[in-house]
Amino acid sequence: MAGSKFAGERLLVVAFEGWNDAGEAASGAVRTLKEVLDLYPIAEVDPEDYFDYQFNRPSVAADEDGNRQIVWPAVTIYGPTQPNSGRQSEVYLLLGTEPSRGWKTFTREILDTVDENGITSIIFLGAMLADVPHSRPISVFTSSENAAVRSELAIERSGYEGPVGILSVLADAAEKIGITTMSIWASVPHYVHNAPSPKATLAIIDKLEEIIGIDIPRGELESEAAAWESGIDALAGDDDDMASYIEQLEQARDTVDSPEASGEAIAQEFERYLRRGGDKPDAGSAGDEPWRPAP
Repeated sequence: MAGSKFAGERLLVVAFEGWNDAGEAASGAVRTLKEVLDLYPIAEVDPEDYFDYQFNRPSVAADEDGNRQIVWPAVTIYGPTQPNSGRQSEVYLLLGTEPSRGWKTFTREILDTVDENGITSIIFLGAMLADVPHSRPISVFTSSENAAVRSELAIERSGYEGPVGILSVLADAAEKIGITTMSIWASVPHYVHNAPSPKATLAIIDKLEEIIGIDIPRGELESEAAAWESGIDALAGDDDDMASYIEQLEQARDTVDSPEASGEAIAQEFERYLRRGGDKPDAGSAGDEPWRPAP
């Protein structure tokens, strides 16, 4: 896909911490890009306008000299130090906390900055908790509301209906003013939702690199992903219920991925999986241990 509509464009890659960022996978991907690309802050929103500090609380941290300071929720756009440098793709980044109010005004402010910098396309990154095994490749889903993008990349329009985050609001507004958009979402195993998921971050970066056609150095990410998977394997090795639950997820995933699988076989496997999950308390919800037998 190196010749896709997003290659060679002045492109903004967007991720927000919070509701859209299971396992910190999406924000982790943007942080990786920020570390390896020659970028600097070009715009930052005023947190007073968009954050409820009882919901998005500031934190206290020590700086390099050991002095304690208050760190406020923020949304920052980063740009290249040399725009119009003739590189194949000029990548900008947006990283920050999902705002808790004023979404319409926030969207207008972000898109004004997009227009001022001549950005012509946006890729939104997200991650969701799902009933998927950590031991299999991370599932990555791409979608777009732009018909030309769907045709070129052979991807689908999202069929989701329900509550949305700021990513969907920004994407809708961007398409209405002629900015080309698409989304990349990774599925994070819900039974390890409390820890960052470098394996999901790596999967997002792999897909992003494929679409925009530039090399993205992985740094320590590959070794961190392997250590993450090994750590969960070790936990499951000491917990028979957890190991059995993961095995069920693996069987369901392998059935879907099998080249011999028919639509009927896939449906039957998912029905069996749902029946197995039916006797587990709130299977799939964050904060539970769905592999535990019901009391």
